[in-house]
Amino acid sequence: MAEATLSGADFKKQLREGKPKMGLFLNAHSPTVAEQLAHSGYDWLLVDTQHGPMGYEKLSAMLSGIANGGAKSMVRVGGYDDRPGIQQALDLGADGVLVPYINTAEEARQAVSCTKYPRTGTRSVYFPQRSMNKAGLLGYAGNYNNNGIVAMQVETASCIENIAEIAAVPGVDILFLGQNDLCMSMGLYEKYEFPHMYTSPELGAATQKLVEHARKNNVILGLFLFGTARVGEFLEKGFTFISIGNDLHHVLTQAGAYVKDMEGIAKEKGKDWSRRPSALL
Repeated sequence: MAEATLSGADFKKQLREGKPKMGLFLNAHSPTVAEQLAHSGYDWLLVDTQHGPMGYEKLSAMLSGIANGGAKSMVRVGGYDDRPGIQQALDLGADGVLVPYINTAEEARQAVSCTKYPRTGTRSVYFPQRSMNKAGLLGYAGNYNNNGIVAMQVETASCIENIAEIAAVPGVDILFLGQNDLCMSMGLYEKYEFPHMYTSPELGAATQKLVEHARKNNVILGLFLFGTARVGEFLEKGFTFISIGNDLHHVLTQAGAYVKDMEGIAKEKGKDWSRRPSALL
């Protein structure tokens, strides 16, 4: 069954049952790339408005392209207090949002409130919107509090310190581990030579604490990785909502693979050609 035909509630149910859902972040503000990647086999795509240059009009086109390709759509918004960004993402048809830089349970509650309709939350109701085109006002708004996918990013030492309370906040569906920022926040980039912070005992202990409290509250575990080398390891730890990098990283690594092949071919044929310096070197 295509992910787009699954209700959000069923999508989350499968994740909680241990069925992995693999995805990708989108940082290029390109509806064409978004639509093409939605046809590539990923279960979900996340438009990253926190670090990408897309405005609301471009976001609208990207979400339309993702829906056309049959993947579930997520949007990373500015933060727990980004009510306008959360409202726009959901009204434009996103299946859910990822809220970065959560430090406390109160911040998590505020973020959840922005995603849920009254009286559970404080999301504004308006019609017509793309989100309501298929099910109508009552069909969409009446079911969104169950179908919406609400993810909180775990990326600070404070978040780990408060993870027991954050994981228990009603309406938090996914706790999404951001290892890069968490390593920064914990001072591990200073303590370890790159990339050893990712396998450090400190990060391992923080991850285990996250896993324990997520399991206790039946919250889905999510994760951002670059590449597939550690996917199996985190599947074994119970992570089911996993990103394998972003679109720009995919472009660079695939282009790098072709460039490396061409270097070898040129050398084999006695031709002097080598790559220019790249972002991967």
